[in-house]
Amino acid sequence: MATPRVLILRAPGTNCDQETAFAFQRSGAEAEILHVNRLLEAPRRLGDFQIVCVPGGFSYGDDLAAGRILASHIRRKLADELREFKAAGKLILGICNGFQVLIKSGVLLADDAQGMPATLTMNESGKYEDRWVNLIADGSKCVFLEGISALTLPLAHAEGKFVARSDAILQSLDAAGQLVLRYTRSDGQPGNDVPYPQNPNGSQANVAGICDPSGRVFGLMPHPERYMDRTQHPRWTRGEGHDPGDGLRIFENAVRYLR
Repeated sequence: MATPRVLILRAPGTNCDQETAFAFQRSGAEAEILHVNRLLEAPRRLGDFQIVCVPGGFSYGDDLAAGRILASHIRRKLADELREFKAAGKLILGICNGFQVLIKSGVLLADDAQGMPATLTMNESGKYEDRWVNLIADGSKCVFLEGISALTLPLAHAEGKFVARSDAILQSLDAAGQLVLRYTRSDGQPGNDVPYPQNPNGSQANVAGICDPSGRVFGLMPHPERYMDRTQHPRWTRGEGHDPGDGLRIFENAVRYLR
């Protein structure tokens, strides 16, 4: 496949769609931004794409809870089409609000008899967090993180605390290799007790991103589309930052996988 096609799914309140489309285009894909209402009118349009991305922002203003309204649309009206999409070996990415949508729609972690196995809830600090974080990645399972061991990325959210329904579920996800992105200390070292603000939301096991069992569906709270160039790093004038920025590698991995 020479040029993978990406569907950037937006809703009222989404505000990172243009940046996310640019990131995929810069990585060699063709991106189309589509309002969820247009997709609900013609769900079979999903078949025209190889990647679906739900970008960051505040879909429907987060009026009920972060990502819940868009997740409800997906559960009720797009579930069958997205199951077919996943079964065809295609890729799904959720960033920040998109991660919340994928979790609450059951696309990322399938419901069991008791409902959702995990969720994203209010930050432990009780406030909106807007900062840069250091991350450790395990790309052995996740397509989007292949060859990546560490990242520095910005984040901005109020409901990013990852919580599993039980310790058993958290341990099962860990054992299955699905907890693929975690917050680290400021020196980049991992640990079981990464403190605030290095773990900015109090996530269990320092989780910043997870994948599904196939490794082809990935959700993360930090914003890779906001770090494409060295000059986007807050300390680039002091010689810090990478060129290209760390975030670009996530999008490049998706395109490379499909090619």
